Amino acid sequence: MPSPESASPVVTVQQLLQELPHLWRGREHGTLITVRSSFEELDRTLPGGGWPLGTLVELVPHCDGIGELSLALPALKTITRAGRQIALVRPPYVPYAPAFRRADLPLGRLVWVAAANDHEGLWAAEQLLRGGAGAVLLWSTDADDRHLRRLQLAAESSQALAFIYRPLPSLRHASPAGLRMELEPRDGLLRLKVLKVRGGHPCEFLLSLPPGGNRQ
Repeated sequence: MPSPESASPVVTVQQLLQELPHLWRGREHGTLITVRSSFEELDRTLPGGGWPLGTLVELVPHCDGIGELSLALPALKTITRAGRQIALVRPPYVPYAPAFRRADLPLGRLVWVAAANDHEGLWAAEQLLRGGAGAVLLWSTDADDRHLRRLQLAAESSQALAFIYRPLPSLRHASPAGLRMELEPRDGLLRLKVLKVRGGHPCEFLLSLPPGGNRQ
């Protein structure tokens, strides 16, 4: 398993704009930079037309394996096309290589960090973000806002794509994340409830995932 120091070098916002043609800078949103999710309904909902870079994105699924990782895969593909690294930190399951191959994600760009506990996972995610990883996905049960704010600052420092997956009880408390969404399976679809979004409004809608995309 590569160390955090092996992540790609930190890049500037201008370099990101040049390297990733799928990034879009929303004029009406100042310096907001996004990468398309490739899910039309989701991109129409999010300010800037996609997942925000340099912002902590909190996803709260009702249970594991309902498509919470599938939501991120198209954007991760865009990031890896620029030669940048993707890190999965403390996932609740062993990453399934065939699923990443089906999504055209090069396994050589993926790092699986099997942290022993939440403290190690949070530390690893922060180091990877500050070290220039293109995207970091962290699974955490930590409820300390101070730790989440550190992740937010780390994401801002490199304009990375930063996801944190947290359990359902975390919704009882406020979150410093710039984008917070609740995910719930509903009749073969995925119900997305946008609870908090900078520059936008709370809303909810149903999303259809690709065949086989409900399990990663």
